[in-house]
Amino acid sequence: MALSTSSNFAKPDDAFRAIVEAHRGLTEAQSADLDAALVLILANHIGDIDVLRDAIVLAKRRMLDTSRQQQQQQQ
Repeated sequence: MALSTSSNFAKPDDAFRAIVEAHRGLTEAQSADLDAALVLILANHIGDIDVLRDAIVLAKRRMLDTSRQQQQQQQ
């Protein structure tokens, strides 16, 4: 199974909203715990280590790219 990076949701905004609303009212630590639990649950649901590894690489790359962009904007 290849990693799918296009939206598979009929209503992507609803999916985004559900995630954002799940964090509402949580402390920063609780929010981080929720994210970790959600990642583990969804990784288990996918059940494919190669897809998980691809997703980790992509997520890290996006995070680092965003961080670099923010640093460049601050200069």
